[in-house]
Amino acid sequence: MFTVIFGRPGCPYCVRAKELAEKLTAERDDFNFRYIDIHAEGISKADLEQTVGKPVETVPQIFVDQTHIGGFTEFEAWAKENLGLYA
Repeated sequence: MFTVIFGRPGCPYCVRAKELAEKLTAERDDFNFRYIDIHAEGISKADLEQTVGKPVETVPQIFVDQTHIGGFTEFEAWAKENLGLYA
């Protein structure tokens, strides 16, 4: 499975999401991810909302296999439920 994390510098939840994704990548052969810095890539809030398909107030915005999961809290819950993660 491939995960994409849209985040920005200075965002503590973005850092936590990236750390969780790094942990999952290290522990599993079937997990990989890409972290996209929305500022470095020039992605606006409107661009992100178009990708997500609804209004976006916060980052990170996380997709697993092109399915929108949500932010860090939802990603962590998804990993626990679907990947047996014990944080």
